[in-house]
Amino acid sequence: MSRDPAAVPSSPLACATAEEAVDRLEALYEAAVAAERAALDRFVDQRIPPTPEERAAFRYPGLWLRWAPEGPPPQVRRSWAKLQVSGDYATTITNPAAFRPYLLEQLRPLIAEYGATLEVGPSSQEIPYPYVLEGGDELARGGVSAAELARHFPVPMLSAVGDEVADGLWRFRDGAPRPMALFDAARVDYSLRRLQHYTGTDWRHVQPWILLTNYQRYIGQFVDWALAELRRADGDYTALVLPGGAVITRGHAPEAAARLVAEAPWQRFQMPAYHLLRGEGRNGLTIVNIGVGPSNAKTISDHLAVTRPHCWLMIGHCGGLRQSQEIGDYVLAHGYLRRDRILDDLLPPEIPVPALAEVQVALQQAAAQVTGEAGEALKRRLRTGTVVSYDDRNWELRWSQERLRINLSRAIGVDMESGTLAAQGYRLRVPYGTLLCVSDKPLHGEIKLPGAATAFYQRAVSEHLAIGIATFGILRQQLTALHSRKLRAFDEPPFR
Repeated sequence: MSRDPAAVPSSPLACATAEEAVDRLEALYEAAVAAERAALDRFVDQRIPPTPEERAAFRYPGLWLRWAPEGPPPQVRRSWAKLQVSGDYATTITNPAAFRPYLLEQLRPLIAEYGATLEVGPSSQEIPYPYVLEGGDELARGGVSAAELARHFPVPMLSAVGDEVADGLWRFRDGAPRPMALFDAARVDYSLRRLQHYTGTDWRHVQPWILLTNYQRYIGQFVDWALAELRRADGDYTALVLPGGAVITRGHAPEAAARLVAEAPWQRFQMPAYHLLRGEGRNGLTIVNIGVGPSNAKTISDHLAVTRPHCWLMIGHCGGLRQSQEIGDYVLAHGYLRRDRILDDLLPPEIPVPALAEVQVALQQAAAQVTGEAGEALKRRLRTGTVVSYDDRNWELRWSQERLRINLSRAIGVDMESGTLAAQGYRLRVPYGTLLCVSDKPLHGEIKLPGAATAFYQRAVSEHLAIGIATFGILRQQLTALHSRKLRAFDEPPFR
C-alpha cells in the first residue's frame, strides 16, 4: 500500500476509539517484526527459509477509515485532522508505538467530530527485512549474502517508495480508498533509516522543533546552551543526545558531560544532529548541521519530514546584497528567489512559496526579546526581504548574467540552502522560516577575511542561535495556527 493505499485488509477489526486503534496497530506491528526477526535468525543459523504462510506475517499493519456523513461536515478551523470527501481512507503504519502521540492527535478529532469509523488489520504491504533490524549487523554472523536474503525475505523496493501523495500525483480510482497520510509505512521506514545514516543518531530522538544550520559553530553554541539548561534546577530539558548515541542527562557532572561532547564522533556523519529532549522526550529541540548546498538541504528535509515536525528554521549565514546592511545584521526571509534548481521538476519555480505569518511574527518577536531592541533600532539590524538561493557557490563569477534577476527580485540576501528548505516545507507540509545573519557583502567589497570572520562568529552566532530557540518558545503556544492552511492542497489527506 505504498503508492496505492488500496490494499485489502486481512481480518480487520473495528475500533471504537483512537486508543483502541493505536493499541491494535502496536500489537500487529510488534508481532510482524518479531516473526520476521525470528525467521531471519533461523535462516542465518540453519538456512531454513520462511514458508509462504510464515512470510505472510511479515506485513505492516493497515489503518482504514470510513466517513459516511449524514449532514453537513463540522466547521473546523484547524488545517489537519479534517475530512473533505466522504468515503474510505487507508494507510499503513510503521513503529506505531513511537508515533503514538501523533496518531492519537490525528485520529481523536476524526472520530469525535466527524463520526468516522476505524478498522485495523494486517495490510498487503510487506516490511523489508532491513527495517526490522536495530543494529544493522545482526546477520553478519552467518556469512549470508544479501542476494540470498532477497530470495526469501522482503527487500526495499524503489517502486514501493514515493511521494506521489505529497506531490499531488496520486489519482483516485473507483473502489479504492483515498490516502489517509502523506507518507505510508514503507516511505517512512526508508527515511527513518536514512536519518540514522546521515545524522548519526537514532531517529526516535528527532524532536518536533528543528534548527537547520550550515555552520558547525552553531552546533558548538547549541551544545554549550543545552548543557547550561541541563544544569538548571528548574529547567524543562532532561537530556542531550549526541552523534554516535551518547546521552548526557541532568545528573551528569560537568566534567563527564564535557568529555562525552569531546568524544562524540560527529565528524563521521555527513549531517550530524544533536537532540535536546524535553519532558518525556518530546517537544524538545533538534539541531542539524546540514552542510553547504541545496542537495544536502533537500536530502535531510526529505527524511525529517516523515517525523511530522511542528517547524523547521534555517539559521545560517548569508551574503548581504544591500549597501545599507552591515556585517552581523539579520535577514528575515519573506520570499525566495529559487535559483537552486533542485526542486524545479517537483515544485516549479513559478509556484510561490509563501511566508508563514505565524513564523514571521514569532521570529521578529524573538529577535526583539533577545536583542533588547525594538522599533527603528530593531529595523536597522533586522531587515525583511527576499533571499536568493543558488546551487553555485561561485555565482559572483556570473554577475553580469545574474544582476538583472537579483535586481528585479529586490533580494537582500544570498545563500545556498534557504530557498530549498522553504520549498521543501511548503511541498511536504512542514511549517518553515528563515533568519540569516549577514557575514559578508560580496557586491560591496566586504568579503569574509579570516580575522574579521573570527570576530564576527564570536559576536553573532550566540545571539542568532538564541533568537531561533526563543522563536520555538513562542510557537509552542500557537500549534493550531502554526500548521497553516496555506500548506494544504485541495485533496489533502486527513493526517497532518
